[in-house]
Formats: sequence, C-alpha cells, structure tokens
Amino acid sequence: MEKIKSRSNQTVKLLRKLDNKKYRKQYGLFLAEGHKTIDDCIRAGFKINILALSSSKAQEYQRFLPYAEKTVILDDDIFEYASQTVSPQGVLAAVYYQPRAPQAPLKDCLILDNISDAGNLGTIIRTAAAAGIKDIYLLNCADAYNPKAVRSAMGGIFFVNVYEIDYGFLDIIAKNCKILGADMRGENYLKYTQKTNFALAIGSEANGLSQTVKDKCDNFLSIPMQNIESLNAAISAGILIFYLKSL
Repeated sequence: MEKIKSRSNQTVKLLRKLDNKKYRKQYGLFLAEGHKTIDDCIRAGFKINILALSSSKAQEYQRFLPYAEKTVILDDDIFEYASQTVSPQGVLAAVYYQPRAPQAPLKDCLILDNISDAGNLGTIIRTAAAAGIKDIYLLNCADAYNPKAVRSAMGGIFFVNVYEIDYGFLDIIAKNCKILGADMRGENYLKYTQKTNFALAIGSEANGLSQTVKDKCDNFLSIPMQNIESLNAAISAGILIFYLKSL
C-alpha cells in the first residue's frame, strides 16, 4: 500500500484530472467520494481502479480495500487537495465507467433538457433512482459524472442508465413512452390520471423546455404555486416523478 506525501505524485495528479470531463473520458474513470457513495458503488457492482484514503481515516475504511485494484494513503493535506471538497470524509475512489450508446426505454424514463447545474442534475438522478426510474436521457446537460453531480446523486448514479442524446433520439423514446413536459402553462399535474409508460421532460430553470422538446410532448404538466413564480428544477422533477409513479 503506497503512502503519498506530495502533490506532484502521479496518482494525485490523476485524481485531480478527473475533475475534468476530457480526462474522465480519456481514462474511463470518474470520482466517487464518501463512504456511503462507495458502499453503493460496490453494491451496484462497479469496479474501483484507485482507492485513496486519508492517513487519519485509513483504519476506518479498511473494508473497501478488497474491492480496489490499487489503494493509496495520502497525508491529510494531500487528500484535501486531491478531493477538492470543503469537508472531505477521507475516502475517495476512481471508478471505472464506459459511456453507453443510447438504448430505447422499456419503462418510465426522464428527459433532461439543458440542465446545466451539476448539483441539480445529481439531485434529479438521486430522485429518479429512489423512484425506480432506470433510464435518464440528457440533452445538452452538465456531465452526470462530474464530481459535483456524483456527490449530489448520493449513490444514485450507480443505479441508473445515463445517456447523452441528440434531439433526433426523442422519436425513439416517443415510440415506447408518452412524453410529458413540465411547463408552467400546462395542466395541473393532479388532474393528469393516465396510467402509461411516461418520459418526463424537465427543462432548465432559466428557460424551461426547448421548443424542439416541446414539439415532441404529448401533454404538459404544471405544479400550482402561490407567491413563488417557479421551483428549482430538481424539486419540480421530484414532485412530478413521484406523482406519476403513483398512478
């Protein structure tokens, strides 16, 4: 087990690089941080390339060692530098992944349209995983494997299929699902009662759904509100997801 005391170490440099999408794709790795997230990673069957432990937490996280190809112990200050989080938990993993070619949904799914905030994206992924939604389609969104998105997903990233698509793929989704757009001018979601496979489309907070996505929607749903003009995209997604799953 290697002990690292320098920022110039090649493993530390690699961990830092994985903050960048270019290098995540190049190495086929993304960062997962925190013991609960890594527990979910292992439970879901993902493979760990590098397990990094802070020196003060190394004994606490011995259970993760058998699941990693390589384990390193970093001085606490070096670990903080590698993790890039405000309050690191002392355990960080570089996890293997391969971007998947888009597949048609077999059941309910999400279409996320221009969700640029990685934290919102991760929260929506977490909610989808909790609701049992397997397929999530991204149109010009933040990277789902961005460290901030992975942290916000709280392990949910390991239980969903995330696909980056172009607008043409909406026609394939529409063959298997009714596309429902979240739009403040739509009908009250509580009045929608159709029990069918759905593809819930959520747009950005600033601009809502793009016109291209709107043109593919079968229905539009709104959340009635008082005093406030709009909700956070992740909150809206959560309300609509659990309502539609309850039908």
